Amino acid sequence: MEISTSGNSVTINGNIKSVSDYQTIKSTIDPMSMNSSIIINITDSISITSSVIGYFNKLVLKDKKNVQMNIGNEQLMELLEDLNLASIFNAKKV
Repeated sequence: MEISTSGNSVTINGNIKSVSDYQTIKSTIDPMSMNSSIIINITDSISITSSVIGYFNKLVLKDKKNVQMNIGNEQLMELLEDLNLASIFNAKKV
């Protein structure tokens, strides 16, 4: 997994599959907490770990951040819809 940032936007390339991926995502997004809105581009991951889902939930529900997810993989988009998370994360297929 590779991650990059630009302003309030985070782009994640590759599969999100390990605890170290969670730690990388968290340590990248935490300093962006001054932004009220965060755009997360997940280009090609086919899944997402529960720890990352929990972290994104915390951003939205506890920290009151406006998260917008742009999902590149149809399977991941279907997973977010099945878990009723697509609306919470403002997820859309791109």
